[in-house]
Amino acid sequence: MLNRNIIYDNTQKDFFKDVLINKFADNIQDNFIKLNGRKAGKSEYNSWIDTGKVIKNLIELSGLQNFYVSFEYQVPYAQKRIDCLLFGKDKKGKGIIIHIEMKQWQTVEATSIEGNFVETYVGGNQRRVIHPSQQVQGYHNYLIGFVEVFEEHNIDLIGCAYCPNYNYKEGEGLFDEKYKKLINKFPIYTKKDIEKLANRLKELLSQEDGFDIFNKFMESPIKPSRKLLDSASNVIKKESDFNLLDDQIYARNIIIDKIKKAENKKENSVIIVKGAPGTGKTVIALHILAEFAAHKKKKYNIFFSSRSKPLVEAIKYKMERGQKAGSVNARILFTNLNPFVPARTSENELDILIVDEAHRIGKKSNHRFTPQEYRTDMPQIEQLIRCAKTSIFFIDDKQNIRGAEIGSTKLIRETAKSIGKEIEEVELTSQFRCSGSDNYLDWLEYVLGHTDKKQILTKEDKFDFKIIDSPERLYEIIKEKNSQKGMTARLVAGFCWPWSNKLDKDGNLIKDVKIGNFSLPWETHRDIKPPEGYVKWYEWAYKPEGVKQIGCIYTAQGFEFDYIGVIVGLDLKYDKENDCLISDITGTKDRTLKNKKDHDNFDKYVKNIYRVLMSRGMKGCYVYFVDKEVENYFKKNIKN
Repeated sequence: MLNRNIIYDNTQKDFFKDVLINKFADNIQDNFIKLNGRKAGKSEYNSWIDTGKVIKNLIELSGLQNFYVSFEYQVPYAQKRIDCLLFGKDKKGKGIIIHIEMKQWQTVEATSIEGNFVETYVGGNQRRVIHPSQQVQGYHNYLIGFVEVFEEHNIDLIGCAYCPNYNYKEGEGLFDEKYKKLINKFPIYTKKDIEKLANRLKELLSQEDGFDIFNKFMESPIKPSRKLLDSASNVIKKESDFNLLDDQIYARNIIIDKIKKAENKKENSVIIVKGAPGTGKTVIALHILAEFAAHKKKKYNIFFSSRSKPLVEAIKYKMERGQKAGSVNARILFTNLNPFVPARTSENELDILIVDEAHRIGKKSNHRFTPQEYRTDMPQIEQLIRCAKTSIFFIDDKQNIRGAEIGSTKLIRETAKSIGKEIEEVELTSQFRCSGSDNYLDWLEYVLGHTDKKQILTKEDKFDFKIIDSPERLYEIIKEKNSQKGMTARLVAGFCWPWSNKLDKDGNLIKDVKIGNFSLPWETHRDIKPPEGYVKWYEWAYKPEGVKQIGCIYTAQGFEFDYIGVIVGLDLKYDKENDCLISDITGTKDRTLKNKKDHDNFDKYVKNIYRVLMSRGMKGCYVYFVDKEVENYFKKNIKN
């Protein structure tokens, strides 16, 4: 029976034969078709031909005879495959698995970008890609973190990269000084190193007997290791940004109690946690993970997930910075929603799945980059409920901002009921953002038209809300606040200006947001390599350089800052006849919202967007209005 996690495996002898008779790539292609229902592309097929010959020559040179080999192993809970795995035993009889990442690169340039990137010609163009040793380290962390057999310490895992066409140059390209530490952990072998690598394989796999080790590896349970769980739990409990306050502790304990009761009854359950901005949904979600990750009697298969890439990346960033050197990388427990499609995660495979920002759940998991083998017609909400014994959804029903995102309390409830899951609900009420001011949020909802219950904002309200008379002054205030020790502040705007996907002729970001003499760039477009001193679009909220750019709803949602500056654009207008605010679709540059399918809900989405943007500040919100009639409407609902 063909294993879904691996596309080719064989004894050394039969692998050699497949390569010699030109059947190796064809056999991989056949298995690929069986698994995925389609052929691999020509470039991938050709890479298999090259890889087969290179690995055969390498093994032949080592003189090894009786070990086991596999190609294209699916990394647990990741949309990645490992090029080659070799299985055997060392001279003491200990199991050894070597994973090799193959690169056919010839020329490489080092980059100054944080995160161990290089530039090389790949995929028909010069591109920035991850350094091979960084890629090996990532795979290594996943295997150590999820394949249980490595916890028993009877099998060692060793990783390296092999670049058979690359000529070594000391201190240049792949071997630039900045990559030295990384290469010491996960070495790179180049064109001239074939004998060195062959001798290293001979030393590591001297006792051969690889089939036994292969079986132990493939039969091993896939779930987070104890070290991985402890690492995540320790960072969350120590990180000051993740501290719980008062009612948040109470809410966390209520949720934990519901999980344990469902577990004791052996019931599969869905828990819906509802809360407005600032009630601490994300922090509570992280503490739920920490609680069960640290459980001493049971090792939980648990994940934190969200459709928000900026939010997931920000948490990973904090995890990496907060953990001790040498510990298992806790960031791999935090993911988007893609790993939970039926082709990758079976029903009830996870013990607990935490879904934050659940209002952002889509209709399906498919997107333009989804490989054919992972495509499914199953609704995304159904996938997220089916894959775990307990699924926990943190949601705010008033944060839907476009038609492609359909998550709602009602949808979760109805889907859970149809699948036969027990349903529990928890309401978070205490406000910890906006200086704990429920009055400010009530007032904001009234002014935006979410409620008819009249509210007036007064000077006595402890939240610092101010209307600023110019965008220049607004930006100066935000920069000044952000410069204060321990403070964070960002400037955001409604999506009422174009978002350039190219740099200007001098290689600088185009300052798209223009109001009179004021101009600033949006967060960096995903198609652009950020110029020096700027960051990627999803890093805007949590890296200090973000203050130099304006964020939008897609990068600000899910985050909180000490102070937020908001530019309200021409997508919001004042209706004199009805004395209320209305949306204006001609004012938006958001192509998603201009979609005909979203026209009927455009008013709701725009008001939800400004509700989210104007509730990102913990201590204050400063606003500039492009439309002065909208400004006057806000002002008349403020006393003094």
